[in-house]
Amino acid sequence: MGYGFYGWEQATVPSVTDEYGNIKTPTDLYDALSGLWCAETCAPRMRPAWTPENKTLGQCSITAFLAQDIFGGKVYGIHRPDGNYHCYNVVGKCVFDLTSEQFGEEALSYENNPEQFREVHFAKEEKRLRYEYLKEALRKRG
Repeated sequence: MGYGFYGWEQATVPSVTDEYGNIKTPTDLYDALSGLWCAETCAPRMRPAWTPENKTLGQCSITAFLAQDIFGGKVYGIHRPDGNYHCYNVVGKCVFDLTSEQFGEEALSYENNPEQFREVHFAKEEKRLRYEYLKEALRKRG
């Protein structure tokens, strides 16, 4: 089976925790999150455009930091025209972006981007709360 997110072909890095049950690879995480991403986990400024068909819209930072919890590595950000950063993961030589589908056919550059830190992102309480909501939903899923 193929996936639509960037880097899915090489997204075989193993989880570094067994806290999330059957999630052993990034594709497992994508499968699990596909049923959990919702308007409530979407960035507030993007909620009016969120739909189940575009489920990854506004989910990047909370998803990337959750993936970091599970697979280790670092989170990087692609600077966007609106001044925000689109977050993705790098674990060793494996680069993957579980929420890249929100950009459709737009080609994003995954090279030479700045590292992102949860302390900065989660300084926004609404973002930290969305991350905690998604993390708890993933735990409950088993």
